[in-house]
Amino acid sequence: MAAWLALAGCAGEPPATPLDPPAADGASLPRLTTGPTGDVWLSWVEPDGAGHALRYARLEGAAWSAPGTVASGGGWFVNWADFPSVVALGGGRLGAHWLVKREGGPYAYDVAMAVSHDGGTTWTAPASPHGDGTATEHGFVSLFGRADGLGAVWLDGRHTGGEGHGDHGGAMTLRVGGLDFGGRRLPESELDGMTCDCCQTGATHGSEGLVVVYRGRTADEIRDVYAAVRTATGWSDPRPVAEDGWQMAACPVNGPVVDAANGVVAAAWFTAAGGAPRVLAAFSIDGGLEFGAPIELAAGDNAGRVDVTVVGDGSAVVSWLGTSGEAAEIRYRRAWPDGRTGEPAALASTSAARSAGFPQMALAGNRLVFAWTQTGEPMRVRAAVAPLPH
Repeated sequence: MAAWLALAGCAGEPPATPLDPPAADGASLPRLTTGPTGDVWLSWVEPDGAGHALRYARLEGAAWSAPGTVASGGGWFVNWADFPSVVALGGGRLGAHWLVKREGGPYAYDVAMAVSHDGGTTWTAPASPHGDGTATEHGFVSLFGRADGLGAVWLDGRHTGGEGHGDHGGAMTLRVGGLDFGGRRLPESELDGMTCDCCQTGATHGSEGLVVVYRGRTADEIRDVYAAVRTATGWSDPRPVAEDGWQMAACPVNGPVVDAANGVVAAAWFTAAGGAPRVLAAFSIDGGLEFGAPIELAAGDNAGRVDVTVVGDGSAVVSWLGTSGEAAEIRYRRAWPDGRTGEPAALASTSAARSAGFPQMALAGNRLVFAWTQTGEPMRVRAAVAPLPH
């Protein structure tokens, strides 16, 4: 029986409605993505014998479809902050990625990707978007559709070397590449030669082309959020979305997110610059080339772990994890490019533990879809739908 701790809508609105997926006990690492036609897809990882399986379902009205399986096996790298995904590419095509361990150290792992041409009935053989062959970290992937196949941007540790996480011979980098529709590796290239080591990346298609966001890193350990845009003439130089000035000699494991619709790009992120934890968002009306002043959505007790979705009127909804000791609450709030914000809303109680992962959010028509990991025994993937906040 589902053990709902709390579900609440905004004042005067109907409460959120549980919409749990067909995931097995022990499932975790949910990820929500939106397809080209606005369809919402949920993926998750669940135990499968001695290994794991990457499974997914599509939201069909008020229920999830029967689950599909991308891949299963042993030797996977399963981590609370670096999790797989399934994306719809249009025309019945799907793309997916997961992570596979490599001999050479506890944080030596590769990205595996596959493409389906028949809605998930069959998949191409797993292939990696990176060809370096080093026993280093490769992950924190954001998938996206491209004209010639399945694109990916990821953090790449080929220059780091060393025997363990943090024992680096060089800097973590940001790279872009992917697979063609036949599952063959496409050319890859470096977007940034020095990034934060283990913060999630984000990618979306804006009016000027693909927009990528990530947490950068400077020589004096400033770890602010950056954006790069693939325009018709090539990649723009990475530039800060905002200059928070967060100096931290370690990775906060708290990456930015980005979404776009109707000519608006919205980025959201967590910062603790100056020792003040905050959730911020910024809008761009030129395809991600320039962002406006940051808008504060939360301050004080919160763990970040943000998500964002752009609404048809040009506003955006941002979610984050509010905290109080070991307890946590999934919260969300609407913002507009002119700086206005609505009242914050609370969705569900959860845990601040790492095993609770990163709550997910997507827009389905005029509703918000949320997914998160419920910790405890058994661990479960939970989901719910809620009205848009004012």
